[in-house]
Amino acid sequence: MLVALTATLAGCVTSPVEYETSLSQQDPKWLSPECQQARMAASDYDAREKEHPGWGFGVLLGPYSLGLVAAIKEHEQKQRKLFAREVHLQCSGLPLPKELQGDSSAQDAIANQTKYP
Repeated sequence: MLVALTATLAGCVTSPVEYETSLSQQDPKWLSPECQQARMAASDYDAREKEHPGWGFGVLLGPYSLGLVAAIKEHEQKQRKLFAREVHLQCSGLPLPKELQGDSSAQDAIANQTKYP
């Protein structure tokens, strides 16, 4: 059961760095300072996310552990989406894809981003 839960939660949202590679480097916005800053922030987030300790084993000791792991993974997925959205807005002249639409508080969430130890 734990393996199934972990596989389900393991990241349904593409990392912002992977999303960045799907954008055209020929777009006029690609070399803008705003795009470079958005790509750097996405890369920094991606690196921090990979460095944090594995939640799967350290947290699964208490009675609320599955809910805690699910909440952490949901938060990480929201952050990935927000960073990918920002990269798209700053680096592409194309319309925002449907999967990146809908969160009006994107800027606030990025400003209050998760800091991993």
